[in-house]
Amino acid sequence: MRLSLRFILPLILVLAGIAYGIAPLVDQLTLRWFIRDLNSRSTAIANAIQEPLLEQLAAGKRAKTEEFFSRITQDERLFAIGYCDSSTGKMLASRSLPAEIHCSDLDRWQLPQGHLLTSIHGPLHVTVRPLASESAPDGQLVLVHDMSFISRRTEETKRYVFYFFMALAGVVSLITVVIAQLSWRGWMAGMRSLLRGEGLLRKPSGGAQAPLPGFKPIARDLQRLIQELESESRARDESQITWTPEALRTILHSELSGEDVIVVSNREPYIHQHHGERIEVSRPASGLVTALEPIMRACSGTWIAHGSGSADKAVVDKNDCIRVPPERPAYQLRRVWLSPEEEAGYYYGFSNEGMWPLCHIAHVRPTFRSSDWAQYVAVNRKFAEAVASEAKTKTPIVLVQDYHFALLPKMIREALPDATIITFWHIPWPNPESFAICPWRNDILAGMLGSSIMGFHTQFHCNNFVDTVDRFIEARVDRESFTVSCGGKLTAVRRYPISIAWPPEADMLRESIPDCRNRIRDLNGLPLDHKVGIGVDRLDYTKGIVERFRAIERLLELNPDWIGRFTFVQVAAPSRSGIDEYQHHETQVRAMATRINGRFENQGPPPIKLRIEHHEPQAVYEYFRAADLCFVSSLHDGMNLVAKEFVAARDDERGVLILSEFTGAARELPEALIVNPYDADQCAAAMHLALTMPATEQRDRMRLMRGLVAEFNVFRWAGRMLLDAASMRRRGRLAEKTERGGM
Repeated sequence: MRLSLRFILPLILVLAGIAYGIAPLVDQLTLRWFIRDLNSRSTAIANAIQEPLLEQLAAGKRAKTEEFFSRITQDERLFAIGYCDSSTGKMLASRSLPAEIHCSDLDRWQLPQGHLLTSIHGPLHVTVRPLASESAPDGQLVLVHDMSFISRRTEETKRYVFYFFMALAGVVSLITVVIAQLSWRGWMAGMRSLLRGEGLLRKPSGGAQAPLPGFKPIARDLQRLIQELESESRARDESQITWTPEALRTILHSELSGEDVIVVSNREPYIHQHHGERIEVSRPASGLVTALEPIMRACSGTWIAHGSGSADKAVVDKNDCIRVPPERPAYQLRRVWLSPEEEAGYYYGFSNEGMWPLCHIAHVRPTFRSSDWAQYVAVNRKFAEAVASEAKTKTPIVLVQDYHFALLPKMIREALPDATIITFWHIPWPNPESFAICPWRNDILAGMLGSSIMGFHTQFHCNNFVDTVDRFIEARVDRESFTVSCGGKLTAVRRYPISIAWPPEADMLRESIPDCRNRIRDLNGLPLDHKVGIGVDRLDYTKGIVERFRAIERLLELNPDWIGRFTFVQVAAPSRSGIDEYQHHETQVRAMATRINGRFENQGPPPIKLRIEHHEPQAVYEYFRAADLCFVSSLHDGMNLVAKEFVAARDDERGVLILSEFTGAARELPEALIVNPYDADQCAAAMHLALTMPATEQRDRMRLMRGLVAEFNVFRWAGRMLLDAASMRRRGRLAEKTERGGM
């Protein structure tokens, strides 16, 4: 005990000294953070007031401008605001503007990080932002923030840091006392065991490894501590990472030793088609491609997919590969060829007449045929062979995509036992009662559990999957860690909400919002002041297009003022037209649009413009940027990236998103107008609200949604999976070392 005190007292003194020693560093960091926040705040204020300010200046309302400034400076941090007309050199300002600031010497205040000013009012932060307009002279906006609050925050931070180090000293002291009281004999036995390479574990006669008797409490506490530290470290790392392609590359090289990444999907990211004597390249309308394509650009590697284009074979090399994207090759596309019989049974049959309706609660009965199942097994085997041939090492990272490849993880595991296999299920997962009707349910579950990590969009789908496994196959389910042990292999079941790339590509936002509005209205024969709604979907019965049209008709019934003043443009890419259910759905959609338009045909432009054709991403973004509202009415959807693409397209922070509550995106974008697509009256009311929503409310909602999409982008989605894969690999290597040490 005396020895412990000799150690504890100096430790407390040292930690107290450290706490006081880092106080200047805390001051510097706090000041730097707040200056950065004030710069961001100044930019946001300048953007917000630019339009009304320039309108008042153009109208020559000097008195109203100064009154406008005075109202703005009621904010407790915004001390003063002024506007300097560059042509006259005159300053319009609130009464609180410091006397040191004049139009004649604004140049010395124009620093990127702002300028710190010490006045009789205390410390101030000054930023200058240029403003320009065709209707008003060029000028500069001066924003002055009160920084007195920083000193208060700094003192609080110092106090918390000191308390933290004192608490740390107490915890370390307690651990020291506990360790000092352990049995000296047990301690020495453990040290001798450690020096012999046996570690803290020993292998009894039963074969399983167990802690030495004197170290059972320590081993248990260490395991719990390691799990908590890993969880905290991961959360900290995720919050500090700016998720970009470069961040993904860094993770691959630092966490996964730069190993090759292989993506497997049915749909290919680029399709080559014959058009006369020319070969044209197009990108399919697919949320999966939208999400994964920027990932592959960032990470390189190989994408394995079904070659479905009429000119696909004409452009590949002898290994059935081609570098893409065409304009700037960044990764390799390996194409797998399927016979018409294979495509009919595997894709149209089992995948889309069986698994798709089984997983989507859209009231379409699944169809299961043994012949389709045989083709499904054969095609999964063919893709497994392609993965094995493309793998450059024995430990590749394989990202398996979606319901077309439920058997593939297990097949890859058999060919590449040390591969890290991440399977992501892009569609919903049903409850056990619904999944029970599948004749090959056990084979599908066993195939999926060949994955190292099994990912879904929402926790609800994770819960359904674990419940299904627990119900139908022999496996050990751990609901605390959400892992499944089957056949000696562990599968982690995780939630990874998918998203889109951020920021959007510059080409997508090249056309200004006014140009897009004019172009889309001209293209559809609509007046320039006409209100426009947009829906962008594959022509699929799960997307709720029929329900959407019913809601539009109901809107015009309840609010006749919108007849001839509002048109909804439905962009619908043809999909799976070889399936009877999809043919029937297209007929139903066309008939409903014709009937509704015929009902209101003599009262101005038609309420529905139906465009059943493929649109390139840039054309889709034009519609997003031109529309007053976007309506996503999916009846059941894993996530729905159209909603996030609409938000990303609106850099003007205008427009309203109406979103079905049955999409995964509804859990992430609560600022949208959330509706039940089966309730036509509710959807009609939401559209009326969207069309009459004030610009300020639109801006508030859109800013929040854009912030979320920016932070939780597709690179974060992929990065989280890769970080989890890296952690799994580290634990696997540690377990192997422990087993070798105990033998």
